[in-house]
Amino acid sequence: MQMDRIDLEPRTLLGVHETVRMADLTEYFGRAFEVSSAAIAGQGLVPTGPPIALYHGMPTDTIDITAGFPVDAAAVAGDGLVLTPLPVGPAVATVYVGPYDGMTRTYDQIAAWLQAENLTPQRDMWEEYLTDPDANPDPATWQTRIVFPLA
Repeated sequence: MQMDRIDLEPRTLLGVHETVRMADLTEYFGRAFEVSSAAIAGQGLVPTGPPIALYHGMPTDTIDITAGFPVDAAAVAGDGLVLTPLPVGPAVATVYVGPYDGMTRTYDQIAAWLQAENLTPQRDMWEEYLTDPDANPDPATWQTRIVFPLA
């Protein structure tokens, strides 16, 4: 696993913020990405990057999460949506390749690497879904960028 040290520029996420049970995560993602995408298109805008799931704290049986798309400053939240600034500054990132349900091992490796490097992540972290499963149905090739802003 390759970890890259990066410097995060200011970005804003337009999405749906909820506390979701782990078992309901797939349904939530479908709904959040659909609603966010429609709101962006309805404003005559386009996302400035791939879909993002912003995790607020460590997931347990329930997850405090905002899922949507990065947008430019002209976006308006609208009904049921939030505009959330993503953390800026130093961070680490890696790209996981494979099905979403196989990411646990990668997260364990990231935690071990952060500890070995004596780095402390911020409370919020995110996943960027670089591959569209509808356009590429082979889960073995899906790419997810995992980003941990540093404290």
